[in-house]
Amino acid sequence: MSSSFGKAFRISTFGESHGGGVGVVIDGCPPRLALDPAVDIQPDLDRRRPGQSRFTTPRQEADRVEVLSGVFEGRTLGTPIGLLVRNKDARPSAYEEMRDLFRPSHADYTTEAKYGVRNWQGGGRASARETVGRVAAGAVARKLLREAAGVEVLAWVSRVQAIHAKVDPETVAKEEIEANPIRCPDPAAAQEMADLIDEIRGRGDSLGGVVECVARGVPAGLGAPVFDKLDAEMASAMLSLPAAKGFEVGSGFEGTLLTGSEHNDAFVPGPDGRPHTPTNRSGGVQGGISNGEPIVCRVAFKPTATVGVEQQTVDRAGNAVSLAARGRHDPCVLPRAVPVVEAMLCLVLADHWLRQRAVDVLPEIG
Repeated sequence: MSSSFGKAFRISTFGESHGGGVGVVIDGCPPRLALDPAVDIQPDLDRRRPGQSRFTTPRQEADRVEVLSGVFEGRTLGTPIGLLVRNKDARPSAYEEMRDLFRPSHADYTTEAKYGVRNWQGGGRASARETVGRVAAGAVARKLLREAAGVEVLAWVSRVQAIHAKVDPETVAKEEIEANPIRCPDPAAAQEMADLIDEIRGRGDSLGGVVECVARGVPAGLGAPVFDKLDAEMASAMLSLPAAKGFEVGSGFEGTLLTGSEHNDAFVPGPDGRPHTPTNRSGGVQGGISNGEPIVCRVAFKPTATVGVEQQTVDRAGNAVSLAARGRHDPCVLPRAVPVVEAMLCLVLADHWLRQRAVDVLPEIG
């Protein structure tokens, strides 16, 4: 079992979808960081919470964070930070008729195959509600990165099915992303996406797509080759998310269409005295180490597995049955995945920023 992530900045999430609550314990956050839960944590949870628009599940959860430990008089103590969000609108009885069925493309069968037991109420630990703890911890990591290193992390919906947004990662602003409920900063594409989600939702079906993310102001030198390369840790973080099926950094798979001379990022003298690359096909990471350019990555999310369309499955006894799933689910996970993707990148960067502080302790060689 693995519910922990990170080394220097380490988190452990807990809770099930329809249990008493969900949350996280953060270990390794430096002391004396000013932290106001209402200002620094709650806004990101509000962006992730259900029921915020017609494009999300109608489950109504305020997702108010409670700080159980690790913060005193507005500052972190350097001790474990315990954060809890209580479940208020859980309806486990809604899943009673599916307790002995394996829902297509869910973790029902695989969880039972591994553990021999599972919480069938809304997916239990495999539910996307587990990401509440990630977002809460990511908000603390975001504050640390901003205050200590001047790093900014933003994500947005870049594609829904075949509708692509045109967004410049170097200049996109949070206000543009949050200007519509799709969280796509391209207004024309956002409207197309909204119309398509409405259409598919009306059929009882769902859609997938891509969330893109940028981290600006990341210093050069983060990452720990060979096995903890920065992009490898980013991939691990993103692919651990519910419904995530693909990850790219920089040019990603499109880079395979170029020659080496076309793909290489040339170095030129930078205004701050360090090398700079006018292009950023590397996505800010070379050799598994950040190079000081914006880190750009993309995460592909599959269509929501729970749909109202009748599908074939089997029950625990091996009998073939038909299922038209019921419950409260997002017709498209992408708008609410935006703060989750941001959180995971913040966690990776905070972890590696602290790890680099432990490595870079001797004077530079002249």
